[in-house]
Amino acid sequence: MSLDIKTSVYKPNRQTYANVAARLGEDRPASRYEEATFDLQQTENFHYRPTWDPERELFDTRRTAVKMADWYAFRDPRQFYYGTYTIARNRLMDACETNFAFVQKKGLLSTIEQPWLDKVQKFLMPLRHYEWGANMNNINISHVGYGTAVTQCAAFAAMDRLGIAQIISRIGLALDGSTGERLKPTREDWTQDKLWQGLRHVMEDSFVLDDWFEQLVAQNVVMDGFVYPLTYDHFDDEGLKYGATALSMLTEFMSDWYADHLRWTDALVKAAAAESEDNKALLESWLAQWAGRVREAVGPLAAFVLGDAGGEAVAAVEQGLTQRLEKIGLTLA
Repeated sequence: MSLDIKTSVYKPNRQTYANVAARLGEDRPASRYEEATFDLQQTENFHYRPTWDPERELFDTRRTAVKMADWYAFRDPRQFYYGTYTIARNRLMDACETNFAFVQKKGLLSTIEQPWLDKVQKFLMPLRHYEWGANMNNINISHVGYGTAVTQCAAFAAMDRLGIAQIISRIGLALDGSTGERLKPTREDWTQDKLWQGLRHVMEDSFVLDDWFEQLVAQNVVMDGFVYPLTYDHFDDEGLKYGATALSMLTEFMSDWYADHLRWTDALVKAAAAESEDNKALLESWLAQWAGRVREAVGPLAAFVLGDAGGEAVAAVEQGLTQRLEKIGLTLA
């Protein structure tokens, strides 16, 4: 008895869904990201206008002054939809958990000098509240923004910010032996300490912006563009002089996350600016307005942590933001 093994190849009638094929062409297979993103934004058959904004539809492009012919012209360079997002964040958290376990097992926090621990209490712990504010802003962007390509990125970022707030809280607990003593004063520091009132004022003003794209620029481009490099680069480098290598390990998640975060925010702003000169001019006006306020707000923090070198650190951070924006075709005046 003989066996004749043959392989049959069946050509699929179509490569992807019709709405995706209309964008990519009939013969091009789509990625999971493209199928999970394109045209998911509801555009018709709304039941009612929102009572809180009866002049607009529930999902409405007029909620921002930025105009796009197609809101799906932006593509997340990370190709994140829910599945890929959760896998990527799980990897970052695995590394974070490993770092926490190692630092605590070796008792490395005990090597940090007390003067630096006192500064950490003032400049790092209150960032829990900054991250909560960033969560609020990104939740609102995902709520009133337009186009799934944009709003899903904002939703992912919102959840990331809660996770970062929790990591900061865990650092406080690790420093005080899980008593919670280092966490108790942070709310009062955020709401009362002069060091934080400038940044808190900027954050709370961003909560009430009517234009969600301006809110995105204010939070994810400008505020983060100052706070993250200042805290996790300049302040972190200063801490190494006081034996704070362990803190660098515990905040590694934030550094890695921010590098990832920049990929979609820069790509989105670049796509919007490239759409029209009107968009570009509008974005540059927002950038200049918010950068001026944030620069002034972070000055006292930089001076507290770095002393006379604080002004240089803020200038270096602003220069880094300026260079980033220049790469995507925008000028920070």
